[in-house]
Amino acid sequence: MAFNKPVKRVAIVGTGVIGASWATHYLARGFDVVATDPAPGAEERLRKYVDDAWATATAIGVAPGASRDRLTFTTDLKEAVSKADFVQENGPERPDFKIKLFADMDAAAAPDTIIASSSSGLTMSVIQSGCKRPERCVIGHPFNPPHIIPLVEVVGGKQTAPEVVEQAMKFYASIGKKAIRLNKELPGHVANRLQAALYREVAYLIEQDVLNVADADDAVSWGPGLRWGVMGPSLQWHVGGGAGGIRHFMEHLMDPLAGMMKALGNPAITPELKKTVTDGVLAEAGDRSVEKLAREENDVLAGLIALRSGGKPSARKS
Repeated sequence: MAFNKPVKRVAIVGTGVIGASWATHYLARGFDVVATDPAPGAEERLRKYVDDAWATATAIGVAPGASRDRLTFTTDLKEAVSKADFVQENGPERPDFKIKLFADMDAAAAPDTIIASSSSGLTMSVIQSGCKRPERCVIGHPFNPPHIIPLVEVVGGKQTAPEVVEQAMKFYASIGKKAIRLNKELPGHVANRLQAALYREVAYLIEQDVLNVADADDAVSWGPGLRWGVMGPSLQWHVGGGAGGIRHFMEHLMDPLAGMMKALGNPAITPELKKTVTDGVLAEAGDRSVEKLAREENDVLAGLIALRSGGKPSARKS
């Protein structure tokens, strides 16, 4: 079966923070969006999120005809999924819940509709295990918030058809996302594992009283973090190798770096360490609320994305 039909309507299943952000992105890219969530007040919270995020989302990329008026909501999962050309699921991260939810969506969706999960920790091999058509199920894990951060990690499960992975890659690229293909399943996929690896060392340095929380944050955000917002670490080593590039780096600098890797720490995540980090973060935030910090971050991220795209945000052609 072919899975390359035109996508005009996207179903958002689960409208928490990730689902609401996805809905904003799809609306800004010119799709009809039907959202579903059984939680009381879900529609009101979703529409408020979209309204609040709309200016930032459309500044990054907007398609002709994009409108918040193209959002509809239903509490009926079958109704939402049966009308969709593509499904983006964002439910709770519990294996039993996801397995049943995917089985229900699989039964309701058209046979040629791709069903993608935003799951950050579960593998598709587990999620698709109760489906009659597991071949059309795939992970499309965004980096939060999806209406701003371009990254999407795409990986199939044991029963996912290769053409579904390929089509998901093409689809996400067509709506302004930076899709990366994972060749195998891993818990946490890739980007979250990279975050965890870095934060393990941050926590170790704080635990060992090498520096405080605010200085650790500055060491990342005003140091390598600035570079990583432009290019990844391996390409950075190519630049760092000077005229000899990555070959020079590997010949002369990789061994010292490997030695440093052996000295990295493994912190004990104790109640005391959690309190130290919590107190440090609250002191660093000061009187800025979580909402204010998020707005500040999103504004800077939108500017960086515009710079990286040459000031010309991409938009889906209708």
